[in-house]
Amino acid sequence: MTAAADLIFTDAAVHTLADTTEDGTTTANGTTADGEPTAEAVAVRDGEIVRIDSDDEIRFLEGVETEVVSLDGRVLLPGFIDAHTHLQHLGRSLVYADLSAADSPGDCVELLAENRQTESDWILGFSYDESTWTESRYLTREDLDQVSEDRPVAAFREDMHIAAVNSAALERHEDEMPAADVKREQNEPTGVIVEEAVDVIYEAIEPGRAEMRKLLAAAQENAHSKGVTAVHDMVRDSRAPEVYRQMELSGDLALRVRLNYWTDHLDALVETGLVTNHGSEFVEVGAIKSFTDGSLGGRTAKLSEPYADADGETGQWVVSPDELEEFVQRADEAGLQFTAHAIGDEAVDAVLSAYEKTENPGEARHRVEHAELTDDESVERFAESGVIASVQPNFLKWAREDGLYEDRLGTERRENSNRFADLLNAGAHLAFGSDCMPLDPLFGIHQAVNAPAEPQRLSVTQALRAYTEGAAYAGFAEERLGTIEVGKKADFVALERSPWNHPEDIQNIDVAMTVVDGEVVYDGREN
Repeated sequence: MTAAADLIFTDAAVHTLADTTEDGTTTANGTTADGEPTAEAVAVRDGEIVRIDSDDEIRFLEGVETEVVSLDGRVLLPGFIDAHTHLQHLGRSLVYADLSAADSPGDCVELLAENRQTESDWILGFSYDESTWTESRYLTREDLDQVSEDRPVAAFREDMHIAAVNSAALERHEDEMPAADVKREQNEPTGVIVEEAVDVIYEAIEPGRAEMRKLLAAAQENAHSKGVTAVHDMVRDSRAPEVYRQMELSGDLALRVRLNYWTDHLDALVETGLVTNHGSEFVEVGAIKSFTDGSLGGRTAKLSEPYADADGETGQWVVSPDELEEFVQRADEAGLQFTAHAIGDEAVDAVLSAYEKTENPGEARHRVEHAELTDDESVERFAESGVIASVQPNFLKWAREDGLYEDRLGTERRENSNRFADLLNAGAHLAFGSDCMPLDPLFGIHQAVNAPAEPQRLSVTQALRAYTEGAAYAGFAEERLGTIEVGKKADFVALERSPWNHPEDIQNIDVAMTVVDGEVVYDGREN
């Protein structure tokens, strides 16, 4: 006799997102080309999917203690896997001043001023984006001195490569900062700092264990509300790995966390014998992470041709190609996946070249993070090598006319940025993540489906699969996560409306429910 299910979802529009054809336009068992669901119900036992069928058939698995959840026709999908997060920083934007909704420097000053009464010595704000402001400029020392002249103040741009600090912060830490990364006018620091100078501030504000737990708990709750069931988290000089494991042991972690450690940690991982995929169901070792270049917003991404709005500038190396190659070889030989931040086309080429010198970059599933600018040759190299394009569809918010990309790159390069369709069509592996800018898969999926240029634009199914199966593959988890199939983990997201029926409004579709390991961790259903 078949054992009863622990949990049954009925009256659902189930899209398994499994068994797609190569172009992602149709499926045998997952989703039809026009977005029609292929099942009505799913049964779960011991955190795993045991049956996918019609409501009538699933009812045979209902026992006395089975919990039955009627989704009232809502869309049921595999849980979203965010392949690039910074949950510590997301937590900070939730706990401290969130500058993402600010419309001007003045708004930022007001939000920071409201945060002056915190217990911390520092006054902190996160995630401002000046490209959306009428007065499109970075925050400065002069702005932040209005918040406080005595306490140090720091405001971080959304890309985390640029920050603004006030005079008090400069007095404390300017001597520790590389001079080239401290912007000046008439030989006086403006308060704008980039790259390694920003790292000095991050080190100064690094939270202790108790605060880290508060930040990660806030970030987990936010992730669940967005339908996210697993993340690949980027960690550096942080207590986050320790705190994640403490949360798991105490039963407080309900988010699958794959830790991508910075190159700073490479020696320690090698010495302790940790390799990629070591760990538990909820905390595991991922890749070794490195920068190569900076950001387009800061004009520090490494380009082969100059920026459109900066005479002759082509960006800068944060980690040189030779140094990167050494890191890649050491990690690869130690059995560790590697993932490298590369935004400009010259940086992407350098990373691909480093990977191509390893024995089998596709089998190791080495990754390029962001890949915002790629030429035709690079697209083919992704496909031929098997290297994963771990990309952020929400960055397409900057790819519209008169947006940030237009300013930095000009029209032609703007239209050829974030070439998701070209990468898929070439046969490359595509994994979606948010970089927490913002952490919101439906916002990113909306951007990809409604992208302004054909090389960027995906179908609804293709975009959803990049945020589920594609991200699972990037984390060696495609056998247990990423689709709704018997034997896989019961990680789901239920949506209030179908993204196939509302492709023009995906970003405004609400998450109704999030399930991790067969447990409902978020229930936002409308009554």
